[in-house]
Amino acid sequence: MAVSAIVKDGSIVETAAQTSTEASKNVKANNGYDKDAFMQLLVAQMKYQDPLEPTSNTEYISQYATFSQVEQLQNMAGTMELSRASTMVGKTVEISTTTAKGEDKLVEGIVDYVKYEGNKAYVSVNGDLYPADQVTAVIDETYNTAYNLANKLAEAINSLPRLSELTLNDLEAVSTLVEGFDNMTVYQQSFLDKSYQDLLKQYSDRMEELVMIAEKEAESKAEAEKAGETKAEESNTVKEETEANEALDEEEKVSPVEEV
Repeated sequence: MAVSAIVKDGSIVETAAQTSTEASKNVKANNGYDKDAFMQLLVAQMKYQDPLEPTSNTEYISQYATFSQVEQLQNMAGTMELSRASTMVGKTVEISTTTAKGEDKLVEGIVDYVKYEGNKAYVSVNGDLYPADQVTAVIDETYNTAYNLANKLAEAINSLPRLSELTLNDLEAVSTLVEGFDNMTVYQQSFLDKSYQDLLKQYSDRMEELVMIAEKEAESKAEAEKAGETKAEESNTVKEETEANEALDEEEKVSPVEEV
């Protein structure tokens, strides 16, 4: 029959298995096994070993060798983590972290510097320190620029009125967007969704139609004004000639013709 617990002086004494289990829990809570956790397990094993069947020296030596390997691997992992974190300095990164309220949060910014503390690397982003292992993405500057340009252009397109409500007052806004898109590289243009590219083309075409309509109306108005001015000039000329003839007739009536 197995003994589930040992009672001594009215208190339950932890068994070796229970101690090892608690140590394992503490280790797992500390992001995996490290050299300190390994030492705790080794000490617990020595403390609670069966005195009738003690662990042999050979086994202890083997475990110590394993402990040394764990320590070396941990130091190597720390060096690699610091090296990896150092390459992020000056680059834009995305960090997945948790707020004080337990809410998931994505932080994006440029790594200002790297700090190594307690065998762990931390990156400084937007004035705050984050564990390097929370970095989920390192964003290329060219990619980041293209992505941001496409987002801003899409937002600007969304702010335009409907095609049916477009007027010449929107000429500057549409022209600026079209010019901005044309000045983007092919790589940057590829980040703008095809639907937005098509929509921008529709706005451009509609604005050209409105400009043509306005120009034709202006030409028609100018021609009408010119025709009116010509007609007015002709009318004035006829009127002047008539007045001149009438004046001449009056002079002939007033001044008799002298006989030779």
